[in-house]
Amino acid sequence: MKANVGSVERLIRVVLGVVLIALAVLGTLGPWMYTGIVLLVVGLVALVTGLVRWCPAWALFGVNTCSPKKA
Repeated sequence: MKANVGSVERLIRVVLGVVLIALAVLGTLGPWMYTGIVLLVVGLVALVTGLVRWCPAWALFGVNTCSPKKA
């Protein structure tokens, strides 16, 4: 798997993932039954894709936010 998530996007994904997971675990977003599960799943996906620097959706659509390597 070739990295397709750049540095800035990686930071955003990791921070967003941690925040969403924390909100899900603490149950701070209302009384809806499945809100916590959805937040947990979305947070985990964001966190994992940020940590491994590869996003399957970006690969599917041909998006690459990594900066080009200098020769």
